[in-house]
Amino acid sequence: MLEKIQIVKQRFDEVNDLIIQPDIISDQKRYIQLNKEYKDLKKIVDKGTLYKELLDNVAEAEEIISDGSDDEMVEMAKMQLDEAKEQLPKLEEEIRFLLIPKDPDDAKNVVVEVRAGTGGDEASIFAGDLYRMYSKYCSDKGWSTSVVSMNEGTSGGFKEIIFEVSGEDVYGTMKFEAGVHRVQRVPQTETQGRVHTSAATVMVLPEAEEFDFELDMTEVRIERTTSTGPGGQSVNTTYSAIKLHHEPTGMIVSCQDQKSSHKNLEKALKVLRSRLYEEEMRKRAAADSEKRKSMVSSGDRSAKIRTYNYPQGRVTDHRIGLTLYDLQNIINGDIQKIIDELMLAENTELLKANDEII
Repeated sequence: MLEKIQIVKQRFDEVNDLIIQPDIISDQKRYIQLNKEYKDLKKIVDKGTLYKELLDNVAEAEEIISDGSDDEMVEMAKMQLDEAKEQLPKLEEEIRFLLIPKDPDDAKNVVVEVRAGTGGDEASIFAGDLYRMYSKYCSDKGWSTSVVSMNEGTSGGFKEIIFEVSGEDVYGTMKFEAGVHRVQRVPQTETQGRVHTSAATVMVLPEAEEFDFELDMTEVRIERTTSTGPGGQSVNTTYSAIKLHHEPTGMIVSCQDQKSSHKNLEKALKVLRSRLYEEEMRKRAAADSEKRKSMVSSGDRSAKIRTYNYPQGRVTDHRIGLTLYDLQNIINGDIQKIIDELMLAENTELLKANDEII
């Protein structure tokens, strides 16, 4: 463990020197990458310093106890030894987790797309419920959200809603939400009181910066139209709405949330870049199946990941077999307890895969 910490400390000292170099500061991409690496390494170095102090305390206490010439010192040494030995296992586990290679995308902001699936109007209502759940969760985390585009359902909710989330380590947290969410409840329109099953698909895309993915604008056709639906005086009066057509893939991204055509274009490009970046990630992961064995956050869009059962007040996450009878709080944004369990399951998988390294 100490050898690994020392290797990290050497790299930390290198990065510490690099981030103050003028040529690094002037290179935005490199500077951002090194700053992120600095923060990650500092966590390990700080824990490593504490770990070495505890080991030194153990050695010192054992030496005093072995000497045995001063009863009072021996008693104090025994207390110090017990305290250090109690703290060491937990600290070792924390360092082992920190030594797991980080996914560089975990620190990114995200673009979330929620789409109604099977179930007609009820699926759209459920998509609206999921959007409100995520909005409340993000608000509680201190993250900011911004709607890119929406297509409202005929009886409420959304056929589709796309929104951005900005904050600290957003993708590393929100990536566990990607997949098919299923709801079982009696729809408002159901007169017989029968429980219906509906579904919505959630996609969580790491926000791709320009230096993450270079978008060839010659392959993008920009269509400017008047915005439609609720929106005030600018609706149907100015050509502010943007629709992007990515010719090689056939992807289409629309944005009319902003009154400014420039801002709509900026948001639409961000979504398109993130979708294309995610496709590239998916292809890389498929080509190197050893790189990503985790079923916890595989990002498989067709995988049913969670069921919200209203009659029983139950939420079940199928990936880890977790069932909680706290549906009302969960649908109101209290999903951290589920995400914590998913993170724990993935970290356990990653630890097993990295045992020979760590």
